[in-house]
Amino acid sequence: MSLRNFPHNPNSGIGGKSSDPWVEFSNIFRSGDQPLPQPWNEIFGPLRRGLVDELMVVGQIGQSLDGRIATESGHSKYINGPAGLTHLHRLRALVDAVVIGAGTAIADDPQLTVRRVAGQQPARVVIDPNGRLGNKARVFSEDGVRRILVTAEGKSAAAVPGVELVRLPTADGHLSPAAILAALGACGLRRILIEGGADTVSRFLAAGCLDRLHVIVAPIILGAGRPGIALPPVERADQAMRVPMHMHRIDDEILFDCDLSAQRLPVGTAKRST
Repeated sequence: MSLRNFPHNPNSGIGGKSSDPWVEFSNIFRSGDQPLPQPWNEIFGPLRRGLVDELMVVGQIGQSLDGRIATESGHSKYINGPAGLTHLHRLRALVDAVVIGAGTAIADDPQLTVRRVAGQQPARVVIDPNGRLGNKARVFSEDGVRRILVTAEGKSAAAVPGVELVRLPTADGHLSPAAILAALGACGLRRILIEGGADTVSRFLAAGCLDRLHVIVAPIILGAGRPGIALPPVERADQAMRVPMHMHRIDDEILFDCDLSAQRLPVGTAKRST
């Protein structure tokens, strides 16, 4: 497992300059089967297509050295520095949809747009089974980008012009990650980023619904706070989930790229556009 340095200039590619290596990479990434240029192929190449079905699902977590994504009060801006944030925006630029839970949408009110690099804007998806999110959330801002609200059957949901509504059955008050992915695939979304929060990423991980997991670790120690990943307990250490993993150094942060394809369960096929 080698550590390598990767460019992370926050302004790299803004304006769509054809001479920028990131613009070249992102265009080829989406265009077909051409070999992908370095230096980003090692990190982002595995996200080009899935090995299990037609979907490619990647989760991402940004955390401290001691596994915290926020302080006990919930403050998290910003645990990761410019390099980690730029990596997140590169992920957004390469996927068809970025997904968050209602808790993250309410607490952080994120835009979920690509701003730190050049690239296409992904569809924005919020999982809100209980109709908690109001219609003023920035994720629903009308900017020409597709917006989708996934909620539970029989629940009222925010009425926002132009926002697509996907209703799914619940089990124990929760929406099945596999059902969510199948629904997004039916909407024509093939590459999907599960961005947060920690509970949402953990649910997709526990359900066997992630192909990859990107964990960016910042060189800080919070000492206490909210954990990045929470899974059902195991009795012994030898029962812990062990996965193939590569490490990459991005400025002063470390990316752990975890390959979860061996445990990924098939969930369906993506609708092909005509």
